[in-house]
Amino acid sequence: MNNQDNSRYQQQSQPLTGDRTYNSSSDDDLYGNNSQQHYQNTDVYPPPRNPFLSDHSDNNSIASDQYLQNDSQYNRNQQHVYNDDGYGSGSASDLLHPNNANQHGYPDQNVYIPRESTPLASQNDLYSGAVSSPMGMSTAAAVAGSAAAVAGASTLLAAAPKSRPSSTSLNVMSEFDRYPNRISSAQSVVSTPGANGSDNYHNGMRNSTFSNESGASSLSDSSVANPFVVNADFSPFGGYPATSFPLHIDEKEADDYLHNPDPILDAKNDRMCVKPDRRGMATIAALLFLVLGAIVLFIVYPVLTFTGLTEEHSNIVQSYEELTKYEYGILSGIRTSLVDPDTPDDALEHTALDGSKWPLVFSDEFNKEGRTFYDGDDQYWTAPDIHYAATKDLEWYDPDASITVNGTLMFTLDAFKNHNLYYRSGMVQSWNKLCFTNGYIEAKAQLAGYGHILGLWPGIWTLGNLGRPGYLGTTEGVWPYCYNQCDAGITPNQSSSDGISYLKGQKLNACTCPGSDHPNPGTGRGAPEIDVLEGTVSSDLKTGVVSQSLQLAPYDIWYMPDMNFIEIYNKSTTVTNTWFGGPLQQAISMASTLNTTWYEYGDSPSYQSYGFEYMNTDNTGYIRWFIGDTATHTLYAPALGPNGNIGQRDIAKEPLSIILNLGISTSWVYIDWPSLVWPSHLRFDHVRIYQPSDAISITCDPKDYPTYDYIQNHLDVYTNPNITTWDDTDYEWPKNKLTGCD
Repeated sequence: MNNQDNSRYQQQSQPLTGDRTYNSSSDDDLYGNNSQQHYQNTDVYPPPRNPFLSDHSDNNSIASDQYLQNDSQYNRNQQHVYNDDGYGSGSASDLLHPNNANQHGYPDQNVYIPRESTPLASQNDLYSGAVSSPMGMSTAAAVAGSAAAVAGASTLLAAAPKSRPSSTSLNVMSEFDRYPNRISSAQSVVSTPGANGSDNYHNGMRNSTFSNESGASSLSDSSVANPFVVNADFSPFGGYPATSFPLHIDEKEADDYLHNPDPILDAKNDRMCVKPDRRGMATIAALLFLVLGAIVLFIVYPVLTFTGLTEEHSNIVQSYEELTKYEYGILSGIRTSLVDPDTPDDALEHTALDGSKWPLVFSDEFNKEGRTFYDGDDQYWTAPDIHYAATKDLEWYDPDASITVNGTLMFTLDAFKNHNLYYRSGMVQSWNKLCFTNGYIEAKAQLAGYGHILGLWPGIWTLGNLGRPGYLGTTEGVWPYCYNQCDAGITPNQSSSDGISYLKGQKLNACTCPGSDHPNPGTGRGAPEIDVLEGTVSSDLKTGVVSQSLQLAPYDIWYMPDMNFIEIYNKSTTVTNTWFGGPLQQAISMASTLNTTWYEYGDSPSYQSYGFEYMNTDNTGYIRWFIGDTATHTLYAPALGPNGNIGQRDIAKEPLSIILNLGISTSWVYIDWPSLVWPSHLRFDHVRIYQPSDAISITCDPKDYPTYDYIQNHLDVYTNPNITTWDDTDYEWPKNKLTGCD
């Protein structure tokens, strides 16, 4: 540089006053141009916030706002001082002024000094980047030697007050620092007017660069020769000198090794086997634990759950001391005698109507705990799993509801939804397992519920073995016939158009055509019904009542038997039932009142025995019903004599099976829903059968009235409760000689 250029950057002792103008005519210009450049700032423009300034620089912004309110402030003489904005040193400080007051006219101008070794700086030249003033405009720093700039800065710093700590020392930057140190000052540290009068600053640079005044030139003007001195608003480097940034691919930076691939070093590292430390081993163990846990949770556990291996299974023991005093292994509980060993000695005989003694031929005391009655569970009883649709019952008969407990057979009727019905109860029947012909049957029971509340329907009854209770396909044309004639009584509706009968006719009549499907042709067969009891409650007396009856067909005119052959022993407790039957059955029934203590919820509840005794001889046959040891009434065979166009009906000659059940149905009695108690239980202490010693028949397949072969030949009907009519089967309705065999 020439002397004029050097003198231009010397630190002056006098303050900077008046207009300053910088004219560059140096032959050491960056581009070798000798052209004169004139920079003038003639307007005030608010600066954008510098992203590299700390939040403490807001004090300087406030000073800038004060300047906007009094533009004349910039026409005063200004003391040349440094203002450290805290960026380079990491702290914020006020303007350095002898009286510690902000009195300079350029409160927040920044000067950026690149390193001398920067490739873009030539020799001792120093390029000052665009400086952001408080008004948002850029001023061009003079091109000067780095030595002169440093000397000037040192002189100016020395003029600062001694009591104030210096924070304006220039930090030494590392090579290729992306964020160079800055010096904030009212004007450039090297902006002292030089000896060459053409090189100076003037206050006109504070005027808007966008004013229409002649001679004003914006720093963004295309006439600017130096590409690194540009307006901060348009600088790609945010107002920083371009020399502070590496612009060439060959330039080296301290962090190049982090992102520049090195094939040689990478290959060397690939061959190295690094042993994992404790942290690495712990990480691997944790990952393995998570993987194994996921496998167990989402694969192993679902498989175990699906196969049932996770369910708890109780140990199977050979005895249950808490349930029974008996100890037996598998199959050792099978009875080998029809008479239960637990039957007391005083119950081994029954005194018949004629005074003869009938021995006990069958008994079940139900003393063994936990007996169940699913199909095949018991020797004598089966609990069906059906809906009893014949009487439109509201309950479903479920084997779960029938069990022996505390020495009794117990049925539980509960409001329990089952098979789309809202009640569940129990029934057991001895169909095709245990039947009897002639004799005395007794069942000792405690009836369910209260003796004064209507709604429940307990039953103890018998039915001919050719009809299975609840299987309507088996009872059609069979129930409740007890007829051995060949006349109008075997025809549909009894050949009467007055609606006395809706029955389809006797299917297995005495005059079926040869080759017809019949158990023993020539004998009228059926399934008569004799009820030990059907329980209800009298709405007038508010006490329990039982109906003891015979159900039969064909019917008497007006369903009225010959009442001269029916005997009632105590008319104060037993009366003729006012209901004698309907189009589906004739009922010869007597109603007897009961003691309310014979019910489950009665005062001092107890058990009572109920039964009937019958003989089926043609002329001397009879049926006698009992409550306790007292006979209530007797029906003699002549009561079923010929009537109208029908002949003599028989007292049941069919082998009778036994049915015990607890039901509920609106077809039986009015139901007092609010007063019923749930659950209700029907309990049986025992069932016993006595027969004359010379006429013991405890089989379901007697010689004169066989049933076994016929049932086996139609087993699908007898085992499917969904077959409700004979027309649903593949079997023909037998033809008879009365209506023609052709």
